[in-house]
Amino acid sequence: MLSDVERDLKHDLNERLAELLREEELKWYQWAKIKHLIDGDANTKYYHLLANGRQRKTRIFQLEDGENTITGDDQLKEHITSYYKNLFGPSDTSLFTLDESRRDDIPQVSDLENEALIAPFTQEEVLAAVFQMEHNKSLGPDGFLVEFYQIF
Repeated sequence: MLSDVERDLKHDLNERLAELLREEELKWYQWAKIKHLIDGDANTKYYHLLANGRQRKTRIFQLEDGENTITGDDQLKEHITSYYKNLFGPSDTSLFTLDESRRDDIPQVSDLENEALIAPFTQEEVLAAVFQMEHNKSLGPDGFLVEFYQIF
């Protein structure tokens, strides 16, 4: 039979042993991840071969059109383009033009407005924008919450 002190000591030592075992397991787990990153997986070569084989399987090297065999990237592009153009027919004529010099009906920005748009932000504008943001939505690019800037 154990005394109360010995029982408490045994309990504390069991907890410490369990903690050490957890730490050792984590150490080996992290070491395995590092080793895996350094050495690579045993299947890496296999997966690279699979990916290269899949690329070879999905690539079109030649087409046969009746008696003709079409090879080469340029000839394949030309043949496929003409096939789809014939399939869908000629494009409809349109009254719309893409002449960029015609912009009479589009409102333009004046020089004064343009200067106001490209001017750097003032401190008051930045502060107004920060105080309009909601609290704790997401971190900023520097890792701080918006609430930090609103308070400090």
